[in-house]
Amino acid sequence: MTSDMNEEDTSVKIEIIPQSSQISTQTSDLVEAEMVGESEDLKSETKALIDALKKRAQAEAQSAGTLTREAYLNAVRRARETIEQNQLIERDRIEHSFELIKKEAERNWEPIAKEVAELGDRLAEAAKAAWEALTAPRPR
Repeated sequence: MTSDMNEEDTSVKIEIIPQSSQISTQTSDLVEAEMVGESEDLKSETKALIDALKKRAQAEAQSAGTLTREAYLNAVRRARETIEQNQLIERDRIEHSFELIKKEAERNWEPIAKEVAELGDRLAEAAKAAWEALTAPRPR
């Protein structure tokens, strides 16, 4: 086998078909200025290519602008509808949350108050014991 059989033909044939026979004067002037000395056939095909690219770019930009505008309008519409359908702050949920916080505080308050009372009793007992130890008569 030869190496020619393993190689694929990667050449590309490009055929430019003008969309319309009218080439803008701006494109025509550009090609004429940049391709001085080239054949008229080459200039004509280049003008057609540039004009086709320009038209395609304009169409794509316009399409993207339309899609972007439509996407934005749809997003704004959906946001407005969502806001109109749902209350931002529901009074029942706020009251329920307040009750839960109140119950939690009450439930936590009792053990804390009990611990503070026990600590107070211990401090009182410790103070009493310290006082008795300080004031107790000493054997001579």
